[in-house]
Amino acid sequence: MPGTSRDLTRLRTAITAFFALDGFLFAGWVVRIPAIKHQTGASAGDLGLALLGVSAGAVLTMTLTGRLCRRYGSHQVTVVCAVLLSLSVALPPLTHSVLALGAVLLIFGAAYGGINVAFNSAAVDLVTALRRPIMPSFHAAFSLGGMVGAGLGGLVAGALSPTLHLAGLAVVGLLVTAVAAPTLLRHEPPSAPTPAPSAPETSRRPQGRVRGLVIVFGLIAGCTAYGEGAMADWGALHLEQDLDASSGVAALGYTCFALAMTIGRLSGTALLERLGHGRTVVAGGATAAAGMLLGSLAPSLWAALLGFAVTGLGLANLFPVAVERAGTLAGPSGVATASTFGYGGMLLGPPAIGFMADWLSLPVALTSVAALAAIATLIGLATRRAVPN
Repeated sequence: MPGTSRDLTRLRTAITAFFALDGFLFAGWVVRIPAIKHQTGASAGDLGLALLGVSAGAVLTMTLTGRLCRRYGSHQVTVVCAVLLSLSVALPPLTHSVLALGAVLLIFGAAYGGINVAFNSAAVDLVTALRRPIMPSFHAAFSLGGMVGAGLGGLVAGALSPTLHLAGLAVVGLLVTAVAAPTLLRHEPPSAPTPAPSAPETSRRPQGRVRGLVIVFGLIAGCTAYGEGAMADWGALHLEQDLDASSGVAALGYTCFALAMTIGRLSGTALLERLGHGRTVVAGGATAAAGMLLGSLAPSLWAALLGFAVTGLGLANLFPVAVERAGTLAGPSGVATASTFGYGGMLLGPPAIGFMADWLSLPVALTSVAALAAIATLIGLATRRAVPN
């Protein structure tokens, strides 16, 4: 069991590598979706059904992964899921029908959901042992990995077929896993230092209250992920359709959002050490709500881009804090619950925005992101003292 500062630093580096790998592989797959659609001859509706395989696989395995982490350890499960994720990312280009694509995406989604629960559980253990709020740094690695994966995918899209590109990603994934896995497999998750006598202990909380608090933090994760999903799928269309931006400029909308979120997460540890978890959630939710109101209702393009960036800064640390707090309360099962709520929010966001845009308008529909950020703020106010910082 790791006990020295060097051991904990090595663990932090290895866990960070898996977060970055996850974002890298997922983004690499996403940028090749149009080519896979053409290859399979899928209609937009058929592709949507096939893509549900990712979501279904992730949601179905998240709770199961929490149990596997309790039984076998989060480090071992992280490594296994990383291997499965690396191998499965190469499968979509090998399919030639919507049914086959949906089946392999179910496997990919299962590995994606599993590794998210496993490495978040490992990160929570390390955060607890270090007694430093470093959770945002792991999620910053995920964001950076996603930006690199998407950028690389854009560069090679014209030169490499999806088969060669995603096979290359699989090789990268297996190599990163081979380098980082020994550190995880050599060490059990670190134990938390013995708390001071006056510190409240999670074990003394009634089980019903613990479950309730985990669900509350899951709701914060869901509100945050709703905004991330909405921005990814609808932000560029809003700029192009409602503010007459060119397609190239419209693409800057999500770039501003993602870059601001990454910057927010890189500075998240310092923010949490200064403000604490409760005030960080309150400040972040309020900032995101204000930013999204500007981004969705501003009459000018540049004001909307500023609003998107402010929204990214506000949402940046809400999901990491929610997952960490849920894991502190209930271990891997808490991480699984919060992650499932979060993934559910990400799934709900894009179609909900679409329905509201049909009934009302896209700018009005996007204000729902601000509304849910405000709800996360209210939850943060209500639970500021629920879990010690």
